[in-house]
Amino acid sequence: QVQLVESGGGLVQAGKSLGLSCAASGTIFSITTMAWYRQAPGKQRELVASITSGGNTWYEDSVKGRFTISRDNAKTTVYLQMNSLKPEDTAVYYCAVKRRWITGWDWGQGTQVTVSS
Repeated sequence: QVQLVESGGGLVQAGKSLGLSCAASGTIFSITTMAWYRQAPGKQRELVASITSGGNTWYEDSVKGRFTISRDNAKTTVYLQMNSLKPEDTAVYYCAVKRRWITGWDWGQGTQVTVSS
């Protein structure tokens, strides 16, 4: 199993920046893709950004050019740098990883990001 612990959420004004991190432990050798999802009140959880073991990245359209996902060389920590934040970015942000040979994602507990206007 993999355990994921997120940190870095909080309250920030619109236009400011915030960084999230997620540390993985456990069977980390099996981790392939690492990602960030978010869920706003009354909305479905959505994929925000992902990064493969080879470093390929994907971003949801609304965050392109503002958010940057990265991971360390040991592939145990994934980061999400969020710039030019907007009130509509307010959500609980979840770290998630895929493991080799395992269907589905492993999830962190989530961290609240609130952007005030």
